[in-house]
Amino acid sequence: MVNLLNYPIALAVVSFLVMWAAAYLGARLTIFRGLAPKELEEFNLVLGATLTLLGLIIGFAFSMAVGRYDQRKNYEEEEANAIGTEYVRADLLPAAEADKVHDLLKQYLQNRIQFYEARRSNLLAINAATTQLQNEMWSAVAAAANTQPTPITALAVSGMNDVLNRQGYTQAAWWNRIPVAAWSFMGAIAICCNLLIGLAAREAKAHASLVVLPIVLAIAFVLLADLDSPRGGIIRVSPQNLLSLADSMR
Repeated sequence: MVNLLNYPIALAVVSFLVMWAAAYLGARLTIFRGLAPKELEEFNLVLGATLTLLGLIIGFAFSMAVGRYDQRKNYEEEEANAIGTEYVRADLLPAAEADKVHDLLKQYLQNRIQFYEARRSNLLAINAATTQLQNEMWSAVAAAANTQPTPITALAVSGMNDVLNRQGYTQAAWWNRIPVAAWSFMGAIAICCNLLIGLAAREAKAHASLVVLPIVLAIAFVLLADLDSPRGGIIRVSPQNLLSLADSMR
């Protein structure tokens, strides 16, 4: 089943059509036709309150999406720092193990860059390669630590532990997204708002306004989904720190 939240443009098109249909339905309803001035005043009060609630929810959702986007960027920086630190600490190991760890870290760095730049087609292969490289790197430093269990060797082991931990934190941050229930709640309120807008447009005979709110909300949803989707949108986390580290290793 296709998840529209991973495709911001498709989500914007579908949300616009649904909200425009709700506004058009509101304009066609006859149950509220010919409201008295007192009733019209109460209707406008309900419409204003509903639009305010929708604005607040979208604002909270934007705050959640921006926070998660910043978290993904911060973990990319921490990954680069951890890999760079361990690359230097590997010199504390015996020569054979140090060379092996250096080579594995270079491969691992390229693998992490591919993780950030990949879409979804080859993600399983990248994750499998990540797990294999992590096992090989840990085996290399563990063998050196077992051979020479000294405080100096422990620094290299601690650095490798940081490298592995940072990858786990990054993966958790990429899985941490706005809950589907929050999207559903926001969409339901947006539909109600467009239904009320349709009723108001019929009373004011301003049918051109039926498309204004759906367009505005569709733009807001596409930006929100783009920030919240790590791989499906235009706004993505660039591995600039990892790329800079790869250049320095060359």
